[in-house]
Amino acid sequence: MGIPTRQKMKEEKYIPHLKFYVSGFSESPFGIEWMRFDPDCPLPEIVKNIPHIAFEVDDLDYELEKRKPNILIPPNPPSEGVRVAMIEHNGAPVELLEFEK
Repeated sequence: MGIPTRQKMKEEKYIPHLKFYVSGFSESPFGIEWMRFDPDCPLPEIVKNIPHIAFEVDDLDYELEKRKPNILIPPNPPSEGVRVAMIEHNGAPVELLEFEK
């Protein structure tokens, strides 16, 4: 789960190409991640303001093909070995993750 925040969190990791910070995921037994955005972050407002859930998928491109009109953020590599994309479903952001095997 990704939760937007304006508060600086400890041990934040900056993702420069997306202009935001993430923290908490690796320490959380429940998969909670905090997200703090730069003022000029290019991500959609829905992602910057509404918490999202994330699902691991085997084939990100296949999953996105079925959801083309609802893609908020196209596939990108936030870190090595992982590709993510964001879609909108029922007015909420949903993150899809594909881990390199």
